[in-house]
Amino acid sequence: MLSLISPAKTLDYETALPVDHFTQPQLLDQSAQLIEICRELSATDIAYLMGVSEKIAQLNVARFRDWSSSFDFSNARQAIFAFKGDVYMGLDAYSLNPDQLGFAQQHLRMLSGLYGLLRPLDLMMPYRLEMGTKLHNQRGTNLYHFWGDLITQHINQDLDALNSHLLLNLASDEYYKAVQPNKIKADIIRPIFLDQKNGQYKIISFYAKKARGLMARFVIDHQVTCIEDLKTFAVDGYYFDAINSSSTELVFKREASRSA
Repeated sequence: MLSLISPAKTLDYETALPVDHFTQPQLLDQSAQLIEICRELSATDIAYLMGVSEKIAQLNVARFRDWSSSFDFSNARQAIFAFKGDVYMGLDAYSLNPDQLGFAQQHLRMLSGLYGLLRPLDLMMPYRLEMGTKLHNQRGTNLYHFWGDLITQHINQDLDALNSHLLLNLASDEYYKAVQPNKIKADIIRPIFLDQKNGQYKIISFYAKKARGLMARFVIDHQVTCIEDLKTFAVDGYYFDAINSSSTELVFKREASRSA
């Protein structure tokens, strides 16, 4: 099984790293092309394009300017330790032991607007470039046009290397749109996490994001390789709802008392 998760806007380049081994991103040539486009943007352009404050825009002007395809620990860190957000709170990467990290390196991928597809130990410099950004480029008017089917090709290569026919989609809709499902050479499973609120079960963004990270960690901890094992996910109060699930969507529910 290969699992996909989204990146995070919040980054952590301060916490001491638990390991010093790393790999290099596989799509750096494409990343460099995007950086060249982004270096032409002013802070005002970035603030408008990304919907961020002037302060954050200025920070990203500096990041684009300083970006280099030559990575080491003076300017980069492994992706799984660099991202910090709701999904990564659930994943809790810093507590992974070497064997778990090795499994994650093979079976977990992070989608990225700048890097395309990252393995956990791929070094990355800090950046902000969300997949939904309408950045004009030589292939079209947004990053979905830029990446085309390249991300999908690499997912298929990773699935083939694992001899796997199962893709677990734990990514947000924004990032999963960069994948072309009709070209994926595997069955695709999408978990749906519902929390009870006011007597109804619904997707609550914060909880759903964390739950995706919890499931990614569950897959790593138990080296899950099949759908039936996914159904045993019972972490942080969630339980499998067989009645409302289908062959492609697995529904997990949690009662209000557990999510409060």
